[in-house]
Amino acid sequence: MEQVFQLPSSCYIGGDQRALPLKDIISRLQSVYCEHIGLEFMFINNFEQCDWIRRRFETPGIMETSNDEKRVLMARLIRSTRFEEFLASTWVSEKRFGLEGCEVLIPAMKQVIDSSSERGVESFIMGMPHRGRLNVLANVCRKPLEHLFSQFEALTGRDEGSGDVKYHLGCSTVRRNHATNKNIHLAVVANPSHLEAVNPVVQGKTYAEQFYRGDRDGKKVMSMLLHGDAAFSGQGVVYETFHLSDLPSYSTMGTIHIVCNNQIGFTTDPRHSRSSPYCTDVARVVNAPIFHVNADDPEAVMYVCKVAAAWRNEFSKDVVIDLVSYRRHGHNEVDEPRFTQPLMYKRIGETKPLLEKYTNKLVSDGTVTEEEVQLEKTKYDGVLKKALAEVKSTVVYNAIWLDSPWTGFFAGKDPLKLPKTGVSETILMEIGKKCSTPPEDFVCHKALLRTLKDRAKMIENRIADWAIGEYFAFGSLLMEDVHVRLSGQDVERGTFSHRHHVLHDQDVDKKVYIPLKNLSQSQATYTACNSSLSEFGVLGFEVGYSLTNPNALVCWEAQFGDFSNTAQCIIDQFISSGQAKWARQSGIVLLLPHGYEGMGPEHSSARLERFLQMSNDDPDYYPPPGPHFASQQLNDCNWIVANCTTPANLFHILRRQILLPFRKPLILMTPKSLLRHPEARSSFDDFTESSLFHRMLLEDGPAASNPEAVEKLIFCSGKVYYDLAKTRRERGLDNKIAINRIEQITPFPFDRVESEATKYSNAKVVWCQEEHKNMGGWSYVEPCILTALKHTRKVSYAGRQTAPSTATGNKYQHITELQTLLNDAMNVEQTTMKVPV
Repeated sequence: MEQVFQLPSSCYIGGDQRALPLKDIISRLQSVYCEHIGLEFMFINNFEQCDWIRRRFETPGIMETSNDEKRVLMARLIRSTRFEEFLASTWVSEKRFGLEGCEVLIPAMKQVIDSSSERGVESFIMGMPHRGRLNVLANVCRKPLEHLFSQFEALTGRDEGSGDVKYHLGCSTVRRNHATNKNIHLAVVANPSHLEAVNPVVQGKTYAEQFYRGDRDGKKVMSMLLHGDAAFSGQGVVYETFHLSDLPSYSTMGTIHIVCNNQIGFTTDPRHSRSSPYCTDVARVVNAPIFHVNADDPEAVMYVCKVAAAWRNEFSKDVVIDLVSYRRHGHNEVDEPRFTQPLMYKRIGETKPLLEKYTNKLVSDGTVTEEEVQLEKTKYDGVLKKALAEVKSTVVYNAIWLDSPWTGFFAGKDPLKLPKTGVSETILMEIGKKCSTPPEDFVCHKALLRTLKDRAKMIENRIADWAIGEYFAFGSLLMEDVHVRLSGQDVERGTFSHRHHVLHDQDVDKKVYIPLKNLSQSQATYTACNSSLSEFGVLGFEVGYSLTNPNALVCWEAQFGDFSNTAQCIIDQFISSGQAKWARQSGIVLLLPHGYEGMGPEHSSARLERFLQMSNDDPDYYPPPGPHFASQQLNDCNWIVANCTTPANLFHILRRQILLPFRKPLILMTPKSLLRHPEARSSFDDFTESSLFHRMLLEDGPAASNPEAVEKLIFCSGKVYYDLAKTRRERGLDNKIAINRIEQITPFPFDRVESEATKYSNAKVVWCQEEHKNMGGWSYVEPCILTALKHTRKVSYAGRQTAPSTATGNKYQHITELQTLLNDAMNVEQTTMKVPV
């Protein structure tokens, strides 16, 4: 044991000494790797990074804590602990999901913030589950305590929204960091109980803030994500979010993850909740170092937090801090954990709280006196009591919990004024020329050259197809200094090879040309980015991106609309209900390819019915008529669902999304075969200044000239219109059947439906759809149409019968079903499947 050995150059336990006796080598290695810190980094395939970590932990004396740091740590632990104790004694039976057992989380987060602020970070975007959230809002973000306490007193907000439970709420604050004496911005993003769902939202919001600040290296803005042990290993969105961490248009240049490891998930032991040794093993896939640390050793925790902040600053990569702790109570404060973990909770009951253990240690080693400890406790107790006394005089607004306030955006705007969305023909021609002309010294694919020539010919003839209509919408906004971001799987080319927003040189690797980035010197930034093969993670990311700045058009496109249900959690918990729960608006656009074309049950339906079911538009209520009917509907709705059938209407609805004086999510059913349909084109006249978005496209054929002779009035939406129009023409029924296209399905155009039904007063009213009867728009539009008609007429259904699957996979059966519904719709002798009023 006394034999002296030379130390390798990659070992730092000797400090200035390059040789040590074996007993000292063992002793020093044990003190580094076998005490309260466990390091995982040897899997990282980068010698420089591994060496950097070894140096930070092996150097003798490097982890020592000064007396001043110990006093700050004690004060923070007191605040963390006494806050939970105060809530527990004041509201005994209330759920709060407290931090007892992991109180060190608050000092840990504050240490990360201090260390990062020292390195220049000015803004921190945070996401976390419910456990410890109130403590974080109070003691990390310094949210006014009276606002927090008002949530326990059940005071109702005086503004819009239904609100959410207190441990889901977010905030956005600016406060001075005492360690650096700099102002820092802290945002905690509101989240549902769906653990880890907020992760990609935080990353998108962080990325957007970095983008708008010009912070390409992530040195000014960073994200922090807090996790529970069971959710971190159990939720797939964790993996999806990690795989965004190094992608060009998604990387936030490193996230600091902190796992509040209770060693239990609700009532489930780790041996039943994961197959990996550690709950943090998912982080290994992106070469993120993992620092396990005993949460009852607060000084070790603080050092690990310092290293994590330094790692992110140095390498712009993710890092994980695993706070190995326990949960003193059950899943919540009124839950009984001994039902399922009796021995564990017997041991926990015998364990002294961290604050007691740490203050006893500081008193015994002379760092502080008992009087100093008591004074610090008394001082914070006074703060808590004073805030409680002020609750009754506190005016509560749901908006005080906004994680993304848009300062000045709503000021001076008339919320009922619909914007003009048309543009000059000069602008259209400029954009059209750019989107149809390949650059010089650039080798385009031959088939793409033909596509560009076809576009140029359409531009010359003042005609736009779907791709050109989208080009016009994006391009005109960019020229008005509106940032546009298009994200999703294969969006650069487009799933159906129609878009081609990024052209690739056929001879030079990575040489690309993006027409929408070359419109003018003063244009805004256009981003088109192919994403990873993820819906949940990427849509969450784009939702977060949309929250940061209302003056940006942020679009997520599904490869097929059918696949959007993989992101259903984001749609349900963040998009459809976000404004009601958190007073938080978003203008996110979902582009969902939808249409029955014989491509089978996974390539036909974006599940339109689900989006309509989640609309707050009351089908039994006809809003009062007036000049602001349409704008008031938009104001009141939770989102807009549309199925446009012309390039011009697509153009207008996308531009309206930005020009409205408020923001609402837009759910667009987008076409597939219509992308190249010769009739699905629009004249330039439908894009210019005098044009606008049509909530319903009215019959303009022979039937409109003699409405008294019309026997059937069909309302429909989407691609089926072109099938109906073709069949009507082939059967010579243009005078007998009128077809109206409802383009904006929710909010429902009650006024337009009523006026058309009045016009065709002798006609039978039919709703026709290509979806099955238990899908599509029928369940939503039937009561809406009846309301618009004041229940004076019947509404019949023409379409596919009910089915458990969205579509058949048999081409012949598809054609048969289509022919049947067209026959049904075109039958003027009798209307089948009448629905009683």
